[in-house]
Amino acid sequence: MQNQITLAAEASYTGIGLHSGREVHMVLRPAPVDTGIVFVRTDIPGRPEVRAAATNVTSTLRATTVEEQGHKVFTIEHLMSAFHALRIDNCYVEMDAEEPPVADGSSLAFFRLMQQTGLREQEKPSHEIIIDKVYRIDDDEHKRFVMVVPYDGFRVSFTSLNPHKLIGVQYENFEVDPETYEREIAPARTIAYEKEIAALRDMGLGLGGTLESVIVYNDEGWLNPLHFEDELVRHKILDVIGDLRLAGCIRGHVIATASGHALNTKLARKIAAELG
Repeated sequence: MQNQITLAAEASYTGIGLHSGREVHMVLRPAPVDTGIVFVRTDIPGRPEVRAAATNVTSTLRATTVEEQGHKVFTIEHLMSAFHALRIDNCYVEMDAEEPPVADGSSLAFFRLMQQTGLREQEKPSHEIIIDKVYRIDDDEHKRFVMVVPYDGFRVSFTSLNPHKLIGVQYENFEVDPETYEREIAPARTIAYEKEIAALRDMGLGLGGTLESVIVYNDEGWLNPLHFEDELVRHKILDVIGDLRLAGCIRGHVIATASGHALNTKLARKIAAELG
């Protein structure tokens, strides 16, 4: 059995939040065994902590939000995805705002930051979540589902359904290890439909999004170059990896069709309730 893992040293990253549009300074610090992933709001007196746990999810509107004792952090899924891919058990994430930096809209910057900082094995066994049966969440009305089944490893199979002629049906299937994640998943960026952007901003969302951090499409084509022809489904895989990390580091095969943050986090809560 693998022991728990934290970072070997602290690392920092500064950028703009995707939805808030606010500058944020983020510091990742090593944490003791059994800490988990804990966000620390350094901009609030007393430095309140918010645990990245499925039971703390309070919103999934265009991003995953966790909240504890009235303090929240949101759009955590890209950072959590990198933690999951590297099987990091324990880390303090200090932020002077309520949202991590968006970077380029993917998780690659966070993954490489952690990888370059180095990992340190700790003295207690990891609390790996070993899937022992089928766990499934359905949205029958919209024909969406996400499930995880027993598997000796970590694999994600995802089908994305988009009615737009430019995108359509996309499918990818990856055995998720650090090398594959860095090459095939981490570079996939957040995607937006141009006609939806004004409405999102009216809702106070996407205020920090630019063509440097979001890939945008309209009825004629893409407004910026793609990293992958099927970048949408790869980003969906990135997201589900991050959302399920709220239950812990999973050993199993995730299978999903058109799932988003709401279904992903419901599955994480179900898994955590039985296996966490």
